[in-house]
Amino acid sequence: MECPFCNAKREAILYDDGIIRILIDSYPANRGHLLVVPGRHVESWEELSGEEKAALIRGMELAMEKLREVLKPDGFNVGMNLGKAAGQTVPHIHLHVIPRWEGDCAHPRGGVRKAVLDLEDENLSLKERWEKNRLSREEVERLRKAFGG
Repeated sequence: MECPFCNAKREAILYDDGIIRILIDSYPANRGHLLVVPGRHVESWEELSGEEKAALIRGMELAMEKLREVLKPDGFNVGMNLGKAAGQTVPHIHLHVIPRWEGDCAHPRGGVRKAVLDLEDENLSLKERWEKNRLSREEVERLRKAFGG
């Protein structure tokens, strides 16, 4: 499988400092869903260097800062799926930064804790939902500008 993060489309890349990249998620769980990925192809947390681990956290903070500036969310879900058993589908470690707004779902309580429930991911089974969650061209350009691009 060709790695979609190592070979990300130019338009999906909002930030790249050589250590990490911040990408627009192709199947967004919510508007503004971003991914923070190491620039080096690494499949597991244990393979990351200390510098890469710290850079992922800095990338998470940068992503949240720019999303606050441009989209003004009320909160965030942040998480990683580490290993196939945890739902990792792309074998390149990545951190999800998902902006949230009051009222964007009927039952927000539990947040990432819901990930361990045995429920189908309606976001991935309903193409129209992730299409609806995609950012507009204008929003992408505002985010790109916020990241300095």
